[in-house]
Amino acid sequence: MLRKFIFPIIVISLLSSCIELIDDITIHNDGTGTFKYSINLSSSRLKVNSILALDSLDGKKVPSMGEIKNKITAFTTALKGQNGLSNVRSEFDEANLILKLFVDFKSVGQLEQGIKNSIIAVSKEKSSNELNESWIEWDGKTLKRSVPLTAFKRSNEMASSDVDLLKTGTYTSISRFDRSIERTDNGNAKLNPSKLACMLKVNTFDLRNNNKLIENSITLIPFKNK
Repeated sequence: MLRKFIFPIIVISLLSSCIELIDDITIHNDGTGTFKYSINLSSSRLKVNSILALDSLDGKKVPSMGEIKNKITAFTTALKGQNGLSNVRSEFDEANLILKLFVDFKSVGQLEQGIKNSIIAVSKEKSSNELNESWIEWDGKTLKRSVPLTAFKRSNEMASSDVDLLKTGTYTSISRFDRSIERTDNGNAKLNPSKLACMLKVNTFDLRNNNKLIENSITLIPFKNK
């Protein structure tokens, strides 16, 4: 859902390494919930650190660790000021290159808009057509999820030699609910035994070539009449 779209601003220069991306959203029956997002580059930390030691790579400036941490702080601060969002925090393990984001939200719509506003706030590009798209919708019964096109716009700027390295990366999308899932429209989605959670896991290279792999519409069972 938020693959690069949320933090490619921070790690786009590092995407030539093995990467593990996880977005995990919990939606309660009243529409409130919690969103968690993580970027894990620990398996490639030696390579990433060697890249960070450079001034530039393929003609592009390489951000310093200080600049990366400042961008994370700026994004987190921007999120804290968004309507409907609370308990916003980020954790960055500099030694292992693992970034985690946590956000509680009053509604899915406010979560999406808050993330968009924060991306614009910390990005040099103050507007983007890709940010006009909707990548998550919830009507109380059905959750529709996709991956923002911004992610693919960024990944298309990668050198062909680096793109192959995405084959070792994974993107996992997890959706959790208070009541059971009735059905999903993505055949690769897996439900847990209680049917209260749905998971999709794909290769980042495959996802780059076909962003529809992670698209999913998850419908819950109706509320029981009392």
